[in-house]
Amino acid sequence: MSKNTKASNPKKMPPAPRGRGANFGKAKDLKGTLLKLNKYLKRYYFKIFLAALLAIIAALMTVLGPYMVGLITTEITAAFRESRPLGLINFIGLDLTMNMLALLIVVVYVVSSSFNYLQNFLLIGMTQNLTYTLRKDLTNKINKLPLAYFDKEPFGEVLSKVTNDVDVINQTLNQSLSEIFRGFTLIVTMIVIMFVLNWILALIVLTTTTISFFAARFFIKRSQKYFRMQASSYGQLSGHIEEIYSGQQVVRVFQYEDVAEKRFNEINEEMFETALKSQFISGIMMPVQFFLSNIAYVLVTFVGAVLYIVGAMDIGLIPTFIQYTRQINQPVQSVGNIANVLQQTAASAERVFSLLEEKEEPSEEEKTKVVENVKGNVEFKEVYFNYEEDVPVIQGFTAKVKAGQTVAIVGPTGAGKTTMVNLLMRFYDLDSGSILIDGVDIFEMKRNNVRELFAMVLQDTWLFEGTILENLTYGVNATIDEVKEAAKHSQVDHFINSLAGGYDFVLTEGGTNISQGQRQLLTICRAMLRNSPMLILDEATSNVDTRTEVLIQEAMENLMQGRTSFVIAHRLSTIRNADVILVVKDGNIIEQGTHDQLLSEKGFYSQLYLSQFEG
Repeated sequence: MSKNTKASNPKKMPPAPRGRGANFGKAKDLKGTLLKLNKYLKRYYFKIFLAALLAIIAALMTVLGPYMVGLITTEITAAFRESRPLGLINFIGLDLTMNMLALLIVVVYVVSSSFNYLQNFLLIGMTQNLTYTLRKDLTNKINKLPLAYFDKEPFGEVLSKVTNDVDVINQTLNQSLSEIFRGFTLIVTMIVIMFVLNWILALIVLTTTTISFFAARFFIKRSQKYFRMQASSYGQLSGHIEEIYSGQQVVRVFQYEDVAEKRFNEINEEMFETALKSQFISGIMMPVQFFLSNIAYVLVTFVGAVLYIVGAMDIGLIPTFIQYTRQINQPVQSVGNIANVLQQTAASAERVFSLLEEKEEPSEEEKTKVVENVKGNVEFKEVYFNYEEDVPVIQGFTAKVKAGQTVAIVGPTGAGKTTMVNLLMRFYDLDSGSILIDGVDIFEMKRNNVRELFAMVLQDTWLFEGTILENLTYGVNATIDEVKEAAKHSQVDHFINSLAGGYDFVLTEGGTNISQGQRQLLTICRAMLRNSPMLILDEATSNVDTRTEVLIQEAMENLMQGRTSFVIAHRLSTIRNADVILVVKDGNIIEQGTHDQLLSEKGFYSQLYLSQFEG
């Protein structure tokens, strides 16, 4: 909602610091945010427990595989060395043949894979439900927020919380929970089994794995900030491109191409530098870990061979430890990275909860007053209102409007014209005073009951992506015949029929594939279809040509018959037939009367009117 007031934007939001992505920082209150997130997770505790159990069993199965392969290797080597046929192999107290143990290995890996799939399936379902609930709560919250919130909060910021931040929570929770269960089980089980099998080789694996873990942490910590900066630069670049693309006409008229290109190059250069640093640092990590893993393989093989030669262990333990060395590195690195993942999740969750905790419009369940058999008498009594403290906007506004009158509100920019309409529609509530409709204080009515009394046409047209018919019947139950009748009255039927598909012609988002004037005509038609007892027209004809304006004025006069209408206009020629004109300045009425009366008084209105026709 645009506001013709000096205080229309009470707080200009500062630009985001360069190099710092809002979605990728650290949470200010990690513990508090995780506790809030836990409230959403409570209903899924059973699924989380079941997924954890499946992950633990799958991890145990994964650990058993290399041990069983080692037993087979030991038996084959012994049989070959002793020139005897393959015998039975003792596995956890069971004497199994080679074929039976090989089949058991296959079963173990199949079960492990199946359980991993099942626990992933459970966690994906849980996180998707969590995401659904969060978005549902956010949508309900947005519907309960006062209009003042959206005046102060950038649109992109709200959109980012509902989409990007919820996606971050979804993805990281799904990955992190699964990795926590699987990773810790694998690490603990492998370390225990390795020390049971051979403490010397276990120490070698544990030492190299620990070094690999700290090496990964070292590179992750240094690359993480550059990844955040890269994400921030990417967001700035996308926003800049979208802004320049959508405003091409303005860019070219004001010859802003060079400045826009310079800004693009600055952001692109910053993105290049951060991407280069982040990829370079993270790129070092893998070769370092690969080197440490190879060192571990060599040491395990060499020391294991020596131990086998001196008879300190079976040869089958060498491939077992080699597999453990390969398997343990991945969960160690993943668990080491979980702290960063949880920080990102908490940062996004903190932003989501900041929106969910915003102050809502007060509940109105106890309000039962309604206006029955609406006539349309409106009275403003000593209305005071400020968008900000110590910045007065409306100061003691008092006026009476009779049913069926057309009331024009005129005045300079910032006088409070649109603010009065906002107060009338209860988009904002008064600081003091009252507004009455047919003797009923609108503050004693529910907001929806107040708003259903009005149809509104704004200077800023709003159309969504969809057919013309869908846009015209937005919030209205109307037949196609009723739509066409309203379209004829609003002088838009001929234009619609000239389009491919007619009323089924698909508008792009914002209706950018038709002209501004045509968009205005459609919004006027939509207001006609609403058929409310009162009308608000905020510069409704500002974007149509002179010829169309005459036709619209005729249609509007028919539409306003028997209805109380509030017309905000800067083009004073459009309100000459108004029943009463309220001249507003500095939040109060300084003159009122008909067009002819105000001209004859040669006051402020006369100056405004004549200034539009000078020369």
